[in-house]
Amino acid sequence: MDSLGLLFPHFQRYRIDSHLDLIGQANSLRQTLEKIITSSGVEVDDQAISEAYLNYLPKLLESLKLDAEAMFLGDPAAQSIDEVIVCYPGFFSIGIFRIANFLHSLGLPIIPRTMTEFAHERTGIDIHPGAAIGRSFCIDHGTGTVIGETTTIGDNVKIYQGVTLGALSVDKSLSSKKRHPTIENNVVIYSGSTILGGETVIGENSIIGGNAWLTRSIRPNSKFYHRDKTIVKDDSTPST
Repeated sequence: MDSLGLLFPHFQRYRIDSHLDLIGQANSLRQTLEKIITSSGVEVDDQAISEAYLNYLPKLLESLKLDAEAMFLGDPAAQSIDEVIVCYPGFFSIGIFRIANFLHSLGLPIIPRTMTEFAHERTGIDIHPGAAIGRSFCIDHGTGTVIGETTTIGDNVKIYQGVTLGALSVDKSLSSKKRHPTIENNVVIYSGSTILGGETVIGENSIIGGNAWLTRSIRPNSKFYHRDKTIVKDDSTPST
């Protein structure tokens, strides 16, 4: 939360009135991160990690601004980007994910997973810190969304609530394999859809309709829909 507060005043717990205040917040963030790493008992260079993380913050800010813009443009109900930043669980979850993902890339164990589980508990959106997610990512609503560890997501992807990007098998022997799908650029995945398997690729510019079940790849520019037959019987109508 302190990281998001340093980047966005919406999450700021302490008032920043000057450049010196900003530097003080950054130094406090560095010390907090080093203390967390040290107390975790993990044998890594906490100072090198904290330095790399502070250097990453400008890139993080740029990424999150693009995510917020994508959510604003993708939702007719959004009145402003500020509303997205403050109110949308998708923005909060992707913000925590991008921080955790960077720390995960530095080889820091446990802590990144703890961070994404905090976001999961708060938003209902479960993103493993090992997933690879591109720019301008939009999660609309998001409750029940699951994105597995080896998922790869391109740029300008939009997903809705209840989407699962998962594995075909939970066999422990597959832990070092790519188990989760690849979603290429400009794909939309509607609510309740499940896409499974490390060899499954959803081609760019495709649309996956709601409640779809996919365990195979589809070509770019495709539309994949689940077809369901619903019969409504009115018992008040006299039988003939």
